[in-house]
Amino acid sequence: MSFNVLVVNCGSSSIKYQVFDMTDERVLAQGLVDRVGILGTVLTHKRNNGTDDVVIVKDLPDHTVGMKLVLETLIHAEYGVIKDLSEINAVGHRVVHGADYFSRSVLITDEVKQAIRDCFNIAPLHNPPNLMGIEACQALMPNVPHVAVFDTAFHQTMKPANYMYALPYEVYEKYKIRRYGFHGTSHYYVTQRAAAMLNKPLKDTKIITLHLGNGASAAAVNGGSVVDTSMGYTPLEGLVMGTRCGNIDPYIVIFLMEKLNMGSTEINSYLNNKTGALGLSGVSNDFRDISEAAEGGNPRAQLTLQVYVNRVKGYIGTYIAALNGCDCIVFTAGLGENAVNIREMICENMDYLGIKIDKDKNKVRGREVDVAADDSKVRIFVIPTNEELVIARDTYDIANVNPV
Repeated sequence: MSFNVLVVNCGSSSIKYQVFDMTDERVLAQGLVDRVGILGTVLTHKRNNGTDDVVIVKDLPDHTVGMKLVLETLIHAEYGVIKDLSEINAVGHRVVHGADYFSRSVLITDEVKQAIRDCFNIAPLHNPPNLMGIEACQALMPNVPHVAVFDTAFHQTMKPANYMYALPYEVYEKYKIRRYGFHGTSHYYVTQRAAAMLNKPLKDTKIITLHLGNGASAAAVNGGSVVDTSMGYTPLEGLVMGTRCGNIDPYIVIFLMEKLNMGSTEINSYLNNKTGALGLSGVSNDFRDISEAAEGGNPRAQLTLQVYVNRVKGYIGTYIAALNGCDCIVFTAGLGENAVNIREMICENMDYLGIKIDKDKNKVRGREVDVAADDSKVRIFVIPTNEELVIARDTYDIANVNPV
């Protein structure tokens, strides 16, 4: 008997979804509703049976109406994948910030929703739409278990020496200002896969995971537990990203607010949306465009790639020290899985640390493979991430323990 899990990821103006048959973890359908609450809303729906994508253009005022259209699409006589909503056995929701309330995925209750709401001030771009999605789905499917899967949960094994900032202790006690880390479902998934590729028990592994996409983060994982990660109180800390600056001198924020006459809202938008690779290169936030410009001789594009690579290299060195060695480095997410040139640049001149990439093996995109040289002491894995599958698995496990 099949057990179908609907995975939902709600952004401020989008709804991403996948339906899994958990008897064999097949994806039955996936899709995206874009421009929710904005004129020109588009739903793109794909059944994983080789048929053409279905595109529906229909203005949707909010996430509840958007989710209603998703569910109508899933049961549609022509292009649906289930006969009726009773065939959805559970719903898993991606939630970006769980602070230190949650170290694992949980069944959603009123208390859980309040904790998600309590994180609004530290994840204002993510948690409000995440909660909107939860409440929309609960209104439409009140009789199935709903599960929250947190980006921050996997990183809650960090010790205080790694998650505390050198600020007055009372701001931690009063405002919970500390490092949390993000992309946890991705780091968790590729860590599990890397252990399998190493053919070692997870408890015996030392792994550095690099989630390199438009948003980017690194993690040091020892025996399946996170020792350290690059993102902090928010996803702004750490690596250079598509439109985020990553680590900068904190005084720069004060200086820019004064010189550019910005308030807190303006500087927040500036740092999250106008800096990073976009701001430095002046070309794009897409590294494909930046790489093309760099190859064409654009000096700012070339500089952007080197700054990006240097920051990643720095975290690799730091994490090898933190782990006292390393079995493998994992490249994942859009850039990590597909940017051959950037993987090569990151691994270049790292042989002192036992890291040697094979340039021929590295000419691969989007496949699970070891691209290290035969004599490299550290294996170098490319592993396509699958955050949705992590959410589906956790939802399946929790729903079977807590049926509605």
